[in-house]
Amino acid sequence: MAMSSDLQLRYWGAAALAFAAVLWVLGDMLLPFVTGAAIAYFLNPLVTKLTRVGAPRALAVAILMLTAIGLIVLAGLLVIPVVISQAVQFSATVPDLLARLQEFLSTRFPNLSGLEDTLQTSLVTMGEAIRDRGAELAQGVWRSVSGLVSALIFLVITPVVAFYLLLDWPRVLKGADDLLPRQHAPVIRNLAGQIDRSIAGFVRGQVTVCLILAFYYATALGLVGLQFGLAIGVTAGLISFVPYIGAILGGALAIGVALWQFWDTPSSIAIVVVIFVIGQILEGNILVPRIVGHSVRLHPVWLLFAISSFGMLFGFTGMLIAVPLAASVGVLVRFGLAQYQASSLYRAPQADPPPHNDMHP
Repeated sequence: MAMSSDLQLRYWGAAALAFAAVLWVLGDMLLPFVTGAAIAYFLNPLVTKLTRVGAPRALAVAILMLTAIGLIVLAGLLVIPVVISQAVQFSATVPDLLARLQEFLSTRFPNLSGLEDTLQTSLVTMGEAIRDRGAELAQGVWRSVSGLVSALIFLVITPVVAFYLLLDWPRVLKGADDLLPRQHAPVIRNLAGQIDRSIAGFVRGQVTVCLILAFYYATALGLVGLQFGLAIGVTAGLISFVPYIGAILGGALAIGVALWQFWDTPSSIAIVVVIFVIGQILEGNILVPRIVGHSVRLHPVWLLFAISSFGMLFGFTGMLIAVPLAASVGVLVRFGLAQYQASSLYRAPQADPPPHNDMHP
């Protein structure tokens, strides 16, 4: 007997509430498992390609996992400490930078002398706040992760989860498919395929774009000789996950430091500006169209809202699942709109208006 639409809605609603409750209660504990699943999802296409050329799946998974772990360890030893060190130094330098900005404004705009005391007080207060909080913010990233779970447990469980999920990926998909309600299985498979293409196109593509931009910005700013160039470049590249945000924040930081460092060398300041202009051209016209593609419809505002809200509600685990859920909701909303536009409610012909009687009694 077919299940009524009302009962189906209740089941799906109960499932969504149960998912949110589990995430709320076990968010900290789920972090290594969610991270491992994300790594497995990211690497699965490469495993599939290796198996198609004849490599056993276990061997392909082992090769890719060892390569990924090696790259992460290398980044942890060579890049991350330098980035954190430069971020701490930058936060300590901000008061001097703001003091120079205040001196520049007072010299170039003497008409603002009436506001000088207020401006100076504001800049000094802002600089001291950034100096006091900057080191805590830079060093708090790792502390926040280790506060969710023990660092040792996280580093051990995450690769183990990723390894076994990659190894059993076809069986996991088949098991999930066997649990689908037979009546709606074709529709659910179609929606799942659309969600997979949306997530794969955006997440895998955007992560690749972010890594390329981080390498480009860090290298270019380092060659110019910009102080804290590595930290600013890596930050600008990684937060480019949300379009335009990385270029705006990174460009503002880099140009601000360039004005402070290269005040007597306008050409160096211009080079820093050109670096970010070229980065935007690369991102918008080459990297995103070729790697991410135009078919992935995930609006930046919707993405930013999903990351912010899920991060606030469920912590770091919520931030990890925000993008897949945002992509899934987008696909489901488009499906719902298509169903509505195909329904009789939308397509019903407009009733003819009643005849207008021009005769008056």
